[in-house]
Amino acid sequence: MMQTPLATPVPVLRLPRGPDGSNRGFAPDGRRAPLKPEVPEVLEPPESREFQEQQARASLRERYLRSLLAMVGRPVCFTLHEGVQVIAHFGATDLDVANFYVSQLQTPIGVQAEALLRCSDIISYTFKP
Repeated sequence: MMQTPLATPVPVLRLPRGPDGSNRGFAPDGRRAPLKPEVPEVLEPPESREFQEQQARASLRERYLRSLLAMVGRPVCFTLHEGVQVIAHFGATDLDVANFYVSQLQTPIGVQAEALLRCSDIISYTFKP
């Protein structure tokens, strides 16, 4: 049920490591996680429950990534904690999809030219394709 591959990659914003070295960023050698020993993959039979769950997760991830691609350059309404709603033009996301880079962020106290929204602070978002 997988759709065709993405024609255009989702824009990615690379964030530098913070001054204290402990906040979100990238390892100097570019690795994001410790290397795992190579273990041959055991393919589940197509009718197994685990295989079906994996297929469902892959389909949902693909739909999510396509929605991110569709949002680029469009105004998006974000609902944050406490019911705060902000509107901004979506620009990009980092590799972990932990932060959204936005521009023209309209908040209750004013407009910010550029900002990073932490995905953990976002309850929902909507946009018109």
